[in-house]
Amino acid sequence: MSVVIDPNAGFCFGVVKAIDAAERQLGEAHQLYCLGDIVHNNEEVQRLAKMGLCVIDHAQMASLPSSTVLIRAHGEPPSTYQMAQQRDITLIDATCPIVLALQKKIREGYDSMQAVGGQVVIFGKQGHAEVIGLNGQTRNTAVIVSDPDDVGAIDVQKPIRLYSQTTKSREDYNRLISNIQSKIKSCGLATDFVAYNTICSRVANRATQLEEFARRVDLVIFVSGVNSSNGHYLYEYCRKVQPNTRMLSSPDELDRRWLEGMERVGITGATSTPRWLMEQVKKQIEN
Repeated sequence: MSVVIDPNAGFCFGVVKAIDAAERQLGEAHQLYCLGDIVHNNEEVQRLAKMGLCVIDHAQMASLPSSTVLIRAHGEPPSTYQMAQQRDITLIDATCPIVLALQKKIREGYDSMQAVGGQVVIFGKQGHAEVIGLNGQTRNTAVIVSDPDDVGAIDVQKPIRLYSQTTKSREDYNRLISNIQSKIKSCGLATDFVAYNTICSRVANRATQLEEFARRVDLVIFVSGVNSSNGHYLYEYCRKVQPNTRMLSSPDELDRRWLEGMERVGITGATSTPRWLMEQVKKQIEN
């Protein structure tokens, strides 16, 4: 049996930037607060916790004395920056540059929609950290759509500016756009509707890369944190290409029965999955 790790798998550059920032600060101060899990991968979160990274929520941040807090790649709404200023908290802002650019674009879209009585619509997972930060740019007034077929909350009689969470499926986003256009047409309207391409190219390209990788192996072991939206999307995409795909979050979850009769096993993961964790899974298989 041969075991190969997908050469394109591993952290996206936004996550790398956040983890590098955390490790630099921990190397100097040996303790750092992080607003939410730095990445949706428990194994990596635990590794950094051993170095002194303490995960907190917004309520805990509100009661912190003067201290240093890391903003992870997902980004934060304006209210978090206001709280930090009021509490004399130093922020290490590791927001992904792509997310920062999207926040700015949504803020501009919100201002333009306010002027004409329109609406901002965000395609994303309700409660996801990135979506909370994006919605914050609209004073939390955006319409959040989680399912491409759920367009009932969108008022097609008003102007619409549509944006997507950076890690959503491009196929699902295109379906949502088509559904909104169909609804506008069925109502006989000429609504001012603009949809922006805001899905991260790294995520979009991963699907194509993953398809090529999955076709070359007999079994795919997909390594991902259970809370990773990107992980669930890529895992389901991988399963469509290679039905013999199994998901796990740690080497301990490996079932040796999956390996029976397999000649070539491929290991891959989400953009939130560390390379070292995939190496551990490979070692476990080989053992």
